[in-house]
Amino acid sequence: MKSLLVALFLAVAVSASADSKLPNIMVFLADDMGVMDTSVPFLTDENGEPKKYPLNNFYRTPSLERLAVQGIRFNQFYAMSVCSPTRISIMTGQNAARHRATNWINPWGNNAGENGPPNWDWEGLSFGDLTLPGVLKESGYRTIHVGKGHFGPKDFPGADPANLGFDVNIAGRSVGAPGSYFGELNYGNGTKRERSAVPHLETYHGTKTFLSEALTIEAQKSVEQTVALGSPFYLYFSHYAVHSPFESDPRFAAHYEDSDKPKNGKAFATLIEGMDKSLGDMLDAFEKLGVAEDTLVFFLGDNGSDAPIGDQHDVACSAPLRGKKGAHYEGGMRVPFIAAWAKPNAENKWQKKLPIPQGAIQGQVASVCDLFPTLLKLTGAEAPVEHRVDGKPLQTLLSGEADAKRPEQFLMHYPHGKHRSNYWTSWRDGDWKVIYHALPDIPTTGGLIQFEGGNYQLFNLAEDPYEQKNLADSNPEDLQRMMVGLTSQLQLHEAVYPIDAAGNELKPVVP
Repeated sequence: MKSLLVALFLAVAVSASADSKLPNIMVFLADDMGVMDTSVPFLTDENGEPKKYPLNNFYRTPSLERLAVQGIRFNQFYAMSVCSPTRISIMTGQNAARHRATNWINPWGNNAGENGPPNWDWEGLSFGDLTLPGVLKESGYRTIHVGKGHFGPKDFPGADPANLGFDVNIAGRSVGAPGSYFGELNYGNGTKRERSAVPHLETYHGTKTFLSEALTIEAQKSVEQTVALGSPFYLYFSHYAVHSPFESDPRFAAHYEDSDKPKNGKAFATLIEGMDKSLGDMLDAFEKLGVAEDTLVFFLGDNGSDAPIGDQHDVACSAPLRGKKGAHYEGGMRVPFIAAWAKPNAENKWQKKLPIPQGAIQGQVASVCDLFPTLLKLTGAEAPVEHRVDGKPLQTLLSGEADAKRPEQFLMHYPHGKHRSNYWTSWRDGDWKVIYHALPDIPTTGGLIQFEGGNYQLFNLAEDPYEQKNLADSNPEDLQRMMVGLTSQLQLHEAVYPIDAAGNELKPVVP
């Protein structure tokens, strides 16, 4: 009897998939995973071909390799340098400078920093804010949140994703890191890390089910229920991995025993591999349910790498890129991004509408702000015109084509302290990138130029992709041009600024 019911269920699912009026969507978000934290090479050589570096050989991510073969990877995809700003940008399509949640949100207190802007949005998202799941829900989607939320502090509406447009919230709350990854430790519940405990997973307490696995099982259950209802799903699967605490996933620890990396670096690699297994399990589940051809998958990280194998200003954890999570260098903002249909089929009506070439690499600049308008355009959903969207649809880039009309630009504004690089703004425009330090947190040495109001760094990323040569002193005209662009972008986004001891805004100074 049970096998007959399963067969009938799958037949209904396949039929629903064939007649689907809306595509299914999974945004699969890895926490603290940079562009080098994978066996998939995202960086390319002088001929535009993928080039492997030593870190690519350290990590094991077969599911990401599978997804890259099925779709297109971007090698210049940007996120904000810390987590909450990126997550709210995905939800709203707005740059952090506009939505003003410019720092990671401390669940228990305002963490603006000593000179941080008093009017930044520490409360995060709230009731009534326009969000991607909210818009998709109005269009007929069942919206599912699984994993890390971090959209607002404790006791505020944004702490619960169910207040922000999601029909289902599994394991999401205000915290940005899990109390523990171990089921034996109840994911932090009842331990010294109680206030960071992961909710809703009591079924797995006291078991050997690692957190990444528990979340995957719950995500599969929720998708299966949605398919049985005949509804399209928007699944925002946001892993706590690979954020600290760096607790080794025992399923994969043996793979890294002989590595020369430090203990925490090996644990980080197991978290990467466990997250990767989750991705593969979800792809398999979509195929089993008969909905893979109608399911669009976006895989990405939320900020640069936080692998515990190097300082934020060197190249150890993001090599050959410089920097890591929180830093103003490329290693702090460049993240992996792969788009693919869960099962490619050129004859599928949704894949005809959004054709994604297999095994392709896209070299143009894009960012997390672009997901919102891309998915609205694909599904025909609409946001009110008064909701300002900074991102641009990715349809042309996802097709593997170049978009000559698309500007190669990215703004990262961090007017806060006490998190690695303090009180800084970076602006990329074409091949050039400028960094402005309103209150310098690094010595004025090594080529950094001191101007009134802060330090400037200038790089030509075409000639110096690893940001080794500061051109601020030798190229004053380029510096001035880029700083004019940076200040105008902050004005256009109505940004907030750090303040001095007297409460005056420390706006960027154009030399």
